[in-house]
Amino acid sequence: MCGIFGIVAEDKINSSYVRLLSSHAETRGSDSSGLCYFSDDRYKILRTTEAVTSIVNSRSDSFSKFMMGHSRLITNGLSDNQPVQREDIILIHNGIIVNHKTIWESIDELPHQEIDSEVIAAIVSNSLKKGESLETATKNVLDFCKGVVACAFILPKQGKLVLFSNNGSLYTGRVNESICFSSDSYPLKEMGCNAIKQVKKLQIIDIPKFDGEIKSVDRNFSSENLIPALGQCSREEQLLHYEPHQLQRCTKCILPETMPYISFDPEGVCNYCNNYKPRNNPKPLEDLFDLVEPYRRNYENDCVVPFSGGRDSCFGLHLIVKELKMKPLTYTYDWGMVTDLGRRNISRMCGELGVENIIVAADIKKKRNNIRKNLLAWLKSPNLGMISILTAGDKHFFKYVETIKRQSGINLNLWGVNPLEVTHFKSGFLGVKPDFEEELVYSHGIFKQIRYQFLRLRAMSQSLGYFNSSLWDTISGEYYRSFTEKSDYFHLFDYWRWDEGLVNDTLDLYDWEKAPDTSTTWRIGDGTAAFYNYIYYKIAGFTEHDTFRSNQIREGDISREEALKLVADENQPRYPNIKWYLDAVNLDFETVISKVNQIPSIFN
Repeated sequence: MCGIFGIVAEDKINSSYVRLLSSHAETRGSDSSGLCYFSDDRYKILRTTEAVTSIVNSRSDSFSKFMMGHSRLITNGLSDNQPVQREDIILIHNGIIVNHKTIWESIDELPHQEIDSEVIAAIVSNSLKKGESLETATKNVLDFCKGVVACAFILPKQGKLVLFSNNGSLYTGRVNESICFSSDSYPLKEMGCNAIKQVKKLQIIDIPKFDGEIKSVDRNFSSENLIPALGQCSREEQLLHYEPHQLQRCTKCILPETMPYISFDPEGVCNYCNNYKPRNNPKPLEDLFDLVEPYRRNYENDCVVPFSGGRDSCFGLHLIVKELKMKPLTYTYDWGMVTDLGRRNISRMCGELGVENIIVAADIKKKRNNIRKNLLAWLKSPNLGMISILTAGDKHFFKYVETIKRQSGINLNLWGVNPLEVTHFKSGFLGVKPDFEEELVYSHGIFKQIRYQFLRLRAMSQSLGYFNSSLWDTISGEYYRSFTEKSDYFHLFDYWRWDEGLVNDTLDLYDWEKAPDTSTTWRIGDGTAAFYNYIYYKIAGFTEHDTFRSNQIREGDISREEALKLVADENQPRYPNIKWYLDAVNLDFETVISKVNQIPSIFN
């Protein structure tokens, strides 16, 4: 969820090393940052909302013998930041402790800050007070904590730096008599480090002792909330309309008459059913084992797994570790619409399975401002075919997965994309006819994309607000998604049959967290889904839940009656999530929802 790094040197620390490490850590998040360093024969702490590279550049010449830094993607603790200082312990932590509230009760201590990482320092402090060793103290941390723990802390009075992790998201290396550590191995390789090792077992390193007062400075803390809470306001919630619609539906699936390009035969069966080819009909599993065999590496990570924290990527990670017996490196692209629930599930799964996770964080403020501009443009000229522009900012996911492969030296890329997520209507409302021969969840091909972009441009001309500073971000994202060549790229569910019951039962074994505002487990970590599904239901009378359940009917997984019951619940507005979304993009809930409610439906 963030980047941590540090250097222990014989004397003065090489400033170029610090700049390189801090620059790489910043790619994991730049919402706020912090340093702990030895200078003028004492330890100092600085916490700020500035980028870590900025504060490093202004101080790197003063670091001697020890420094450690942290660049943060805010998860919780808006007013708090790392390094965390509790009693005699100064700590930086990469990950989320998902059960920190219950731990405080277990150890009979009270937190002094909001940030979850503080509980690690409290566990260590309690252990040391009992006379237990550092080995026992860190074991207690790993026994108590659920979620990713990749941690570095110092005990200035003892002159010790302690490094440990439960998932391997921490590496050490040596260069010119200096010991360096980082959240991943790539920057250590760039520095020319040798003896690079993944930290899974405890490492204790000597640093200068200091028994005096530690100067701590907090500055430039922003009042802007990057992590809005789930909404709770009955007056606002009442603005969300939900009425069962009396629409003609297919007699086999549940697609309604408002589905783009739908038609019904004399028996009332839709053309989507009549042209459907089974998607959840996997190839022999043995073929997948044969396919991945050449990619296996004895002691290193051997596949990159795009990882959103959603149910299918989490189940896919379970299969890769437990069934394929591979050593994955998970990769998450956070573009500002990954909710805290999604982040907690990322931490939960990676911690439990001992899997390294690399986050690439976009400029979240910029991305959310792009969404805001495009949503305002959409409200001026509502077009269901243009809803997808609200999620255009996530397409750089495809760019950075190739970056991660290159930096890690891993070729194999395994995806856990649900084969039944094909919707058709999102582009259908723009004027794209369904291609019933398409076998991929995502539509590729240069001619399809040119056609799609032409239709999008024509729709954009109806609201000139779309021609804003987000345009290049949208275009470049589409390029990386649709036009760049992808190699060593395979889908798990081409070989494993996707079974919703098995998926949910398996995730229950990990205490996988569900959303408080819906019964479905699909897309609950996605901050955008509840909002755009509200629009689709309000205007067209159905959502992506209807298309998903229809695909399940065609596959023989559920009955039509069961599907109707499910969508009657799943299509209900999710006020807390919609409120979170509009707060995140800095738009007033009542204003936006009132405008959406005024848009005429296409079935009246």
